[in-house]
Formats: sequence, structure tokens, C-alpha cells
Amino acid sequence: MMASLDWIIIAIYFAAVFFIAFRAGKTQSAEGDSAEFFLAGRNTGWLVVGASIFASNIGSEHLIGLAGTGAASGVAVAQFEIIAGFALLLLGWFFVPFYLSSGVFTMPEFLEKRFSKGARTYLAVVSVVGYVLTKISVTIAAGGIVFETLLGVDFWTGAFIVVIATGVYTVWGGLKAVLYTDALQMVILLFGAVVITVVGLNTVGGWEAMSSAAGDKAMSLWRPMSDPDFPWTGILFGAPILAVWYWCTDQYIVQRVLSANGIEGARRATIMAAALKQLPLFIFVIPGVIAAVLVDQGRLTLAQPDAALPTLIGELLPVGLRGLLVAGLLAALMSSLSSVFNSCSTIVTMDLYKPLRPEAGERELVTVGRVSTTALVGLGLLWIPFIQLVSGQLFQYLQEVQSYIAPPIAAVFLIGLLWKGANARGAAWTLGLGAVIGIAKLLLVINSDALSGPLLWVAGINFLEFAFILFLISGVILVLTSGKEVSAEAQSLMIGGAEAAADYEEARSRDKWMSLAVLALIAVIWVVFS
Repeated sequence: MMASLDWIIIAIYFAAVFFIAFRAGKTQSAEGDSAEFFLAGRNTGWLVVGASIFASNIGSEHLIGLAGTGAASGVAVAQFEIIAGFALLLLGWFFVPFYLSSGVFTMPEFLEKRFSKGARTYLAVVSVVGYVLTKISVTIAAGGIVFETLLGVDFWTGAFIVVIATGVYTVWGGLKAVLYTDALQMVILLFGAVVITVVGLNTVGGWEAMSSAAGDKAMSLWRPMSDPDFPWTGILFGAPILAVWYWCTDQYIVQRVLSANGIEGARRATIMAAALKQLPLFIFVIPGVIAAVLVDQGRLTLAQPDAALPTLIGELLPVGLRGLLVAGLLAALMSSLSSVFNSCSTIVTMDLYKPLRPEAGERELVTVGRVSTTALVGLGLLWIPFIQLVSGQLFQYLQEVQSYIAPPIAAVFLIGLLWKGANARGAAWTLGLGAVIGIAKLLLVINSDALSGPLLWVAGINFLEFAFILFLISGVILVLTSGKEVSAEAQSLMIGGAEAAADYEEARSRDKWMSLAVLALIAVIWVVFS
């Protein structure tokens, strides 16, 4: 268990995080400027933006869920991380010029410029609900697991501690505080994850010994079509749909890009993040496989798969180093939570409140952003008990719920930028019918024990394969229901539009070669782990 030195290191680390957060957030806290609070003044360098994209994403679903799923079923879950590299490059090279040239605060605001106010309201509401059902509640639950497993603190007490500690500096400093704490936390995260991986490999006798003990299936990224969790068909066709939605259209990630100091800086940040996203296979999933091997050898006991990483830290690391890794683990959870709080409050303020009070001043908007966080925390806490109804493993739960809400949104964004015929009526039909289909699927999954016949078959469709099916259905709906009436402003926000075309500067050779290097790295990983 934790020794006095561990607790001292944890206290020092959190003091440093809070110091950075309060220093970074001091300016906008005093000025009450909405652009400063929500987008860090739109003047952030690419290194900080890239680090924040990676660190904000590395939350509970990675530190707890990826290792947990790795322990339960092997490395195939890492495909979500690998495919993220493709999506991040797409974000930087294709979506970023449209987003930055439009000058928007949020993704719902961008949809209004491209389609209509109705599309903006829909995405705003769905985003807030989605954040509560997935990101906020899952991160809070993971914080409770960490406290319970490593620190011996009651689950709910730990969950409340995570929420309160995170809320304090997020409410104070806005996105700038989040960005700069993310940069520090990324370094600690990478160091800690590498340490636990190396120590774990040494414990099981090295890479070859681990691979042999785990078996070919556990060490393969590719699973047959019959695999219930990660069939190769779902990975190749469904996972990219989720990736486009999450990395290219979700406020949680794109808000960091919107804070960049220009298109070139934003693109370089996405290239950096795409490269970093190839690491989780080795530093988050492999420790889960190591834990499974140690359990099979009778050298480790896991209460549940999601406890794999915290248990490894508690059992394998010495005093002092254990405290540093626990601090990094908790800080990562807080990083993820602070990011979603800021993004969600931005949507509540700019897409739901401001349209109702267009005369609202800067200070009022910042105040609304701060106050809205409290309500979101409460809703997230209320949803935690329902997580187990969908899936017992955090990362898989997150991906499964997203597969029911993401495809229609991804279709509207992607087709909307590629095809000038997509209009407000088509977007409304696509988002509306897509939501009905997605919610129906979620309800079938939750109530699958009481179903039979065709309904049970539909409920049993793999969530990745369902995501691809729903994306195709959404695309067909958008094409069939759209007309020809597209506004001049909307025409500027698609391929060939004057506004977007003017902002496509000539890409630097280094950016192109770095992007190709990332693609080559993905290809090598796919071959080695085939």
C-alpha cells in the first residue's frame, strides 16, 4: 500500500499542477473575456495544443479501460488508438481550414453556419447529453476505482474528491489552465506509463515470455468476423466512423485546435498528436496483458479487469515511484475531466444560453460557463450506476455508447463539407432519424435479456458494425432529403468554397513528410501485430 513518501510526492505533484493552473488562468479570470476563457485567446502554440489533445484524451478510458480490456481480451482494443492517427491527420489537413476560417467557438455553431439553427441546437443538446453519459460519468467512475484500488478510499468518496479538485481550477482558469496543465501531465503520463510497462515486462521475463504466455490471439490486433467485441470488419469499417466523429467533429477535441495560433500551428499539433496516439498500445494495453499473464501464473489477483493498471502500480512499483505514478494517474483523470467540463460549458454557454440572450456581455458569458459545470457534475454522478448495464469494461462502454450517437453527426459533417447539395432540410432529417435509430439500438442492448427473435438479433449486432451501418443509412437519408437551396455562407464552408479555399495555404514539406511517417508507423504496427 501507499507509504508516507508516496503521499508526499502526490501532494507535491498536485501542488505543482494547481500552481500552473492558477497562473495560466489568472489573466482571463480577471478580464472576463469569453475568447480567453473558452479558447485561450486563440493564440496557443502547436506544442501545447498537440500535448493537450493527447493528454485530454488520455483519461479514464485509457488509464483504466484500455488496460482493463487488454487484460480481459488482449491487444485488439488498441485499434481505436491506432486508427485515431488517421483521423487526426484528417482533422489537420481537411477540417482545420474550414473550422478556423469560420471563426466559430463551437462545433454546433459551425453546423449553424453550414446548415441551420436547428442543426446547431440538436448537436449542442446531443453533445451535452453525450458528455454526461460517457466522458463525465466514466471519468468520475474511473477516479473512484483508482482511489478504491490504490488508496483504500471508498469509491464514492474518491469520485467526489476527483470532481471537486478538478472543478476548482477548471472553473477558475478556463481553457488556458486546462491546456498548460495538460502539457505537464502529458510528460508525467508518458514517463509513468513507460516505467510500469518496463517493470511489468521484467517481472514476466521479457517481451517474448509475455507474448508466449498470452498467446497469439491476445497479441493480435486482428480478430475474425465472429469475434463479439472487435471483429476485423468492425475495426476497418465501423471504428473509422467513430474516429471521424470524435477526433474531427467533437467539441472536446476540436476546441483545442480552435485555440491554435493559425492553420499551420493547428495542423502541426494534429500531426504530433497522431504520432503520440500510436503509444497507447505499448504503454496502456500491454500492461493489461502483463497483468493477465501474472494472474494466470498465480502471481497477481485482480478484483476486476478494470483494476489491472492500478493493481500493477500497487504491487510492482517501489515506494516513491509508486506515489509519482499514482499522482500521474489521478492527474490524468483530472486532465480528462477538466477538458470535458470546459468543452461542455462552452457549448452550454455559446450554443444554448447566448442564442437566448444575444445581448449578454463577456463577463456574463464567462459566469454562465462556470456555473454550468456544477450541474453537469451532478448529472454525471447520477449516471455512473447505469454504466454496468451496458458493459462491464469502461473503454468498451464508452465506444459502444458513442457508436449509437456518432454516425449521423459524422455523416452530416463529412458529407456537408464534400457535397454542396447537402442542405438544412437534409441535415434535420439525418440527425433526427439517426438519433431515433441510435436510441432504439441502445434500448435494445440495455433490455437484451428480455428480448427474443429479430429484436434480439438486432441487439446482438456488434457495436462497431452497427456504427458503419448507421453511417451508411445516415448518408442515404442526407442525400435523399436534401434539395438544392444552399445559402452563400454555407457554400463557403465546403470543398471549393471561396472562404475555405482562401485559407488553404501551401503545406510545408516537413508537415507532409511527418504525416507520411505517421502513416508508415501505423502500417508497421499493423503488420507486426497481425
